[in-house]
Amino acid sequence: MKNIIVSRPQPAVMLITLNRPKAFNALSKALLVEVATALKDAEGEDEVRAVVIAGNERAFSAGADIKEMPESDMPMWAEADRLKSWKTIEGFPKPVVAAVTGWALGGGCELTMLSDIVIAGENARFGTPEVNIAAFSGDGGTQRLPRAIGKTRAMLMALTGEPIDARTACDWGLAAEVAPTDRTVERALEIAAKIAEMSPLAAQMIKAEILMSYEKPLDESLSLERKLLLWQTEDHDEGIAAFVEKRKPEFKGR
Repeated sequence: MKNIIVSRPQPAVMLITLNRPKAFNALSKALLVEVATALKDAEGEDEVRAVVIAGNERAFSAGADIKEMPESDMPMWAEADRLKSWKTIEGFPKPVVAAVTGWALGGGCELTMLSDIVIAGENARFGTPEVNIAAFSGDGGTQRLPRAIGKTRAMLMALTGEPIDARTACDWGLAAEVAPTDRTVERALEIAAKIAEMSPLAAQMIKAEILMSYEKPLDESLSLERKLLLWQTEDHDEGIAAFVEKRKPEFKGR
């Protein structure tokens, strides 16, 4: 891995750190492929129960690597490797926490929207500045942003290209909470560790069901939720037993 650093600060938590500091962690094709590869590895490891994605204090990610745009006649948004990588990130079934400090622009902002929980450092700035180069968010931003913050706010961000600060992002629903800049990754890891204590089956089902609410009519998603509730697991039995016995449950992912 040349563009990311993969570490395991805790046995059940994988930390993916974007590592192109000179380019403000711009999302080159190579970087996206590496993130997708790391997530595939995490999906295949039962021990990994949650993932944190972070950048550095200057930038979570400044967006797509504009230097790659003139490489071919095909728009960079439509290139196979990019599309496959974004699809892998979008389809990752385990919980993802984004620790956002500095700039989260364009594709960087889109990457935060594919995360399940976003912790924004006090210095974080979220934006969709593509209009400044006569473009728009080409990796799903025009569709996910209004779903996250509403039409008029999404229009304001996309049509002016102006970023919003961490507190505004939190108030609008792009972030779950604001943390001191130097504690943002630590806070994201705390949340990931808490999630990792839970049943991995339950965590993945919760993620899938909440995301389903964006894709299906309410009556259909409620019906699917009720059907899934009928699926009993060993973890569920363990959770009930631990509650009755007043002890900490030991979830096995079964």
